[in-house]
Amino acid sequence: MTSRVAAAIDAAHAQGRGAFIGYLPAGFPDVRTGIEAAVALADSGADVLEIGPPYSDPVMDGEVIQEATQAALAGGFRLRDLFPAIAEITSRVDVPVLVMTYWNPVVQYGVDRYADALVAAGAAGLITPDITPEEAGEWIAASKRTGLDRVFLAAPTSSDERLEMIAKASTGFVYTVSTMGITGERADLDAAARTLVGRLRAAGAERACVGIGISTPDHVAGVVDYADGAIVGTALVRALRDRGLDGLAETARALAGGTARQPSTR
Repeated sequence: MTSRVAAAIDAAHAQGRGAFIGYLPAGFPDVRTGIEAAVALADSGADVLEIGPPYSDPVMDGEVIQEATQAALAGGFRLRDLFPAIAEITSRVDVPVLVMTYWNPVVQYGVDRYADALVAAGAAGLITPDITPEEAGEWIAASKRTGLDRVFLAAPTSSDERLEMIAKASTGFVYTVSTMGITGERADLDAAARTLVGRLRAAGAERACVGIGISTPDHVAGVVDYADGAIVGTALVRALRDRGLDGLAETARALAGGTARQPSTR
């Protein structure tokens, strides 16, 4: 089956730019506004949406996203609310929607049941930050059965052997971690990301998108000089928190403006 996420990234490339992948937590600041925020993000230039169901122990997330997900949980958001929200988003936007989730809720729900619910809601697949390919046999089987994309993470500390495993197991793209640590904005992106993308390409990855620490149009422009796309989360969540839907849309448009490539760039 054709990867909808890969097709979206390739479509951006055909337009002479890198892909802009935007993250928002589900249910923030409430379920209805969270849906409208995702639609606004797609309408403002995101090529792929990442929707993150709130989780009680978000070990990878920085302060801004942690606070947003805790607010969503405090507001009553539960996993059962995720699939109807995704279904409404996918009915209103043309861009693929990935769910970025910690693994425990998927196991608790049932891997095949979760996959079938994603398909029914129109989602494109999962990003799984805390499970590695060798631990993900049940999910890999379910994604092959359903045609859902599976996006694994690669870090600068990964060995070449592990990068080959990640590249082979991933579809859509490999989520390339720009720096070691939690998500959040950085004044300067770690140069290790450029090296890691090169290593991933050598390992067979067809598409590598860089996330963690990307918060400005200049960051986006720097990333798409060598990677297939830039992933932004914290800057978008902060804009939504502080300036509402209009502020989110304005920030997204500015970030999307950083995706244009120079003619000599890949």
